[in-house]
Amino acid sequence: MNGLFYLVPAAAVLALFFAWFFFRQMMKESEGTVTMKEIAQYVREGAMAYLRQQYKVVVVVFIVLAIFFAVLAYGFGIQNSWVPFAFLTGGFFSGLAGFIGMKTATYASARTANATMRSLNSGLKIAFRSGAVMGLTVVGLGLLDISIWWKVLDFFVDDADTSHKMVVITTTMLTFGMGASTQALFARVGGGIYTKAADVGADIVGKVEQDIPEDDPRNPATIADNVGDNVGDVAGMGADLYESYCGSILATMALGASAFFGDTGMQMKAILAPMTIAALGVVFSILGIYAVRTSEGASLQKLLRSLNLGTNLSAVLIGVATFGIFYLIGFENWWQMSLSVISGLVAGVIIGEVTEYYTSHAYKPTRKLAESSQTGPATVIIGGVGLGMISTAIPVITIAVAIILSYGFATGFSFDTALLSNGLYGISIAAVGMLSTLGITLATDAYGPIADNAGGNAQMSELDPSVREKTDILDALGNTTAATGKGFAIGSAALTALALLASYIEEIKIGFGHIAEKGGELADQFAQLAHSSITQIVEHFNITFMNPVVLVGVFIGAMMAFLFCGMTMNSVGRAASKMVIEVRRQFREIAGILEGKQRPDYTSCVRISTKAAQHEMILPSVLAIIAPVLVGVILGPAGVVGLLGGGLGAGFVLAIFLANSGGAWDNAKKYVEEGNFGGKNSDCHKATIVGDTVGDPFKDTSGPSLNILIKLMSMVSIVMAGLTVLIHG
Repeated sequence: MNGLFYLVPAAAVLALFFAWFFFRQMMKESEGTVTMKEIAQYVREGAMAYLRQQYKVVVVVFIVLAIFFAVLAYGFGIQNSWVPFAFLTGGFFSGLAGFIGMKTATYASARTANATMRSLNSGLKIAFRSGAVMGLTVVGLGLLDISIWWKVLDFFVDDADTSHKMVVITTTMLTFGMGASTQALFARVGGGIYTKAADVGADIVGKVEQDIPEDDPRNPATIADNVGDNVGDVAGMGADLYESYCGSILATMALGASAFFGDTGMQMKAILAPMTIAALGVVFSILGIYAVRTSEGASLQKLLRSLNLGTNLSAVLIGVATFGIFYLIGFENWWQMSLSVISGLVAGVIIGEVTEYYTSHAYKPTRKLAESSQTGPATVIIGGVGLGMISTAIPVITIAVAIILSYGFATGFSFDTALLSNGLYGISIAAVGMLSTLGITLATDAYGPIADNAGGNAQMSELDPSVREKTDILDALGNTTAATGKGFAIGSAALTALALLASYIEEIKIGFGHIAEKGGELADQFAQLAHSSITQIVEHFNITFMNPVVLVGVFIGAMMAFLFCGMTMNSVGRAASKMVIEVRRQFREIAGILEGKQRPDYTSCVRISTKAAQHEMILPSVLAIIAPVLVGVILGPAGVVGLLGGGLGAGFVLAIFLANSGGAWDNAKKYVEEGNFGGKNSDCHKATIVGDTVGDPFKDTSGPSLNILIKLMSMVSIVMAGLTVLIHG
């Protein structure tokens, strides 16, 4: 059975090979004219300059945190000595995944625009397979990191009790998830502020005030806008979903080790299952990627069907294969566990379809939103907010049903507290199922910014208008797939966060064990608590809604979601204001820009976005790390559980609302630009531009950052559990 483990590093190598293969294929394509190459180079240089600055800040934060963890581990003995190293590697691989994806995207955009001159299918293939480089890199590096750490810890962790050793290994591995989450939050927040500051600044002055087209080379903020698509929607998203992917697998492994404590055979099976499912998901993702193609002149709905064919094919294949995986591994309830995985897969598909319905202008809600532009921007804003709120209903109900079903299948629909750990394992394995085909689902998400940049390149290079029309079709599709990807990410975050909540209780037990090892009067009582069940720990700390400490934690957790969103939105507003002032200055002071006789100063706009993002990302990111530590120190484990529950509930619903409102506003604008309700430069068009401008920080800054916030607070709580127990044990 242990031989199945080697499928995991093999799948990692396979994913990385195909990522390299698709990258090499893309690089063989021509970037087009001299102007197209020049613009692409501007974007590449701007993106790389930003990442260098971001990594300087992140490295400092990581060094400080690693030293802090080392003090807890070596100075106070309340943490595993491997934690500082695991934390650093998680951050490194998360950043590397985002870097590779962004580098690929900056090379792919001009090539996509050039290929679109040949045919729509050629442009789609290059953009999508370049997005697949990101997807396959994320899953490849994730599985590689997990495989290496499992082998390293299995070799070095010395424990006479094999069952206890497996618990120690899996809970230690969770801490590299914190490293990934921390890096992802900085990447998402910083990249989101950068891209939306440039985008909002470019839209307000260029499209609204000066009445010039989007991505017009006369607009000084255009290059910064295109750079932002790469650093926010590609590098940030790659780091984000890397930690989601790894977090779901690691949480399931930790819960498996706990659920079957004492039965080493079943422990190993429960640990192996999520890794094996993820490994086969790589193979089926690659098959799905090759299934995506379309015909010339395809409508938006036909393009959506093309992408859905690939993602749904991968989902069906992994769903069928799951039965074989659990059977071969040796689960007695193999078919019930398989149904838990399928619950997650089906939930992911439903959330994707619902998001597509509410955000694509191929469907009624977004078309009605575009129609509301006839009465001005106010009704567009009101309609978009209402649409986003309504759109949360089905995803929330879907996740609720998936939680009940995945728990029920894993326990035989027995809700006896003795089977609680088994049920939680079922929920966690459902999250793994939802993310098992991330190789292709992330490809559909990363494809969007590449198509968007391709349109910008076509516009700035003054290619034939027919090329921009084709890239606009690809871009509209990208807006929908990006919104779908965000819904998918937050759905998986909800299931993963629930599993991490259970892992927190397990880490509390390990904290009791560390204290017991120090001896003292209460050593025997601490040792007994270290071997308690989850329900016994819950009773010990009185973790119920009748405990006001838990309720206080819930309120603080819900507040954190709104506070975090408010801070990041205000950051975009401040940065965008600086961009607007600079763009207005250039139009006013540099003669000949609007006539096309003088080239704008693109560099100054790139510098403004870079500096603003670096400055503005620090406070919200650090707050997300400090909040769970302070709650743990002041309120104890009961307060932390409330914090995580409140953050999960409010953050999940808020993230769906923000992503869908923003996506609908963006595509309502695209629908008007296609010639409806007066077309481009009409009053309706300007009204939808206002809606799109409001929606930009909704869907690309605050919304996507929330799912990281939810999991980062869980990860920080897990890593700091030893300190919390030391104070409140």
